[in-house]
Amino acid sequence: MFRWFLTIFLAVVVFSSALPWLEKLGIGRLPGDLRFRLFGRQFVFPFASTILVCLFVLLVARVLK
Repeated sequence: MFRWFLTIFLAVVVFSSALPWLEKLGIGRLPGDLRFRLFGRQFVFPFASTILVCLFVLLVARVLK
């Protein structure tokens, strides 16, 4: 359980930092991606995009195995 939590947390951190480039591809604006503005800063939590990309990586890893 802890391993999955850590993996998802790291994926959210990576996607949050790469979000400006990924938005050009349409990733980061899916239903389930949270965006809100607080004290003049915009916070983004791309949960749905993280799950989508993790599933894609899983499928690629299984094909290459």
